[in-house]
Amino acid sequence: MQKWKILEEEDVSPSKWFPVVRHTVELPDGTVVDDYYISPIGDVVMVLPVTRDNKFVLVKQYKHAIGEIVIELPAGFQQEGLTLPETAVSELEEECGIKTAVSTLIPLGKVANNPTKTTHVTYCYLVRDVEFNSVQNLEITEEIEVLTVSPQEALTMIENGDIWVADSIAIIMKTFLRFPEIFNVTVLPQ
Repeated sequence: MQKWKILEEEDVSPSKWFPVVRHTVELPDGTVVDDYYISPIGDVVMVLPVTRDNKFVLVKQYKHAIGEIVIELPAGFQQEGLTLPETAVSELEEECGIKTAVSTLIPLGKVANNPTKTTHVTYCYLVRDVEFNSVQNLEITEEIEVLTVSPQEALTMIENGDIWVADSIAIIMKTFLRFPEIFNVTVLPQ
């Protein structure tokens, strides 16, 4: 298997908020495709915060692209001038009123939501023993309700379709696999 070769790249973005690039690419068999569009939308951090009494902190908010109110984990685009972990800490305080340090973050890897059409990668973190020790500092487009649920309730919410944002599901399930004790499971079923 070989990667495609980019022959030409043109920015055709309708706005600075949603970049779109037209690629002319050469496929491994030599075929040239001159209208392959992607969105280099940028990387995102997402955090699964677990409180001292073992509750997951979730956020409920309206997402305009799908026109739905969803429940997910705190997240945000990588902030200019900040590393991914620094952005994760910043977003956690901004959205949930939880202040923590970069050193408390446990990396859980990354998730690609739509690798066919976007460069968007979500970098995943777990943070344990958090407390609500600050205030929300929401952006003008954000209205966020903070929820706390048990790990078992979070799994039920995924199963029932109450949590249906892909990267939130992925992070919760990665946590389940890596840290089953958070879910009061000592050994995962075979």
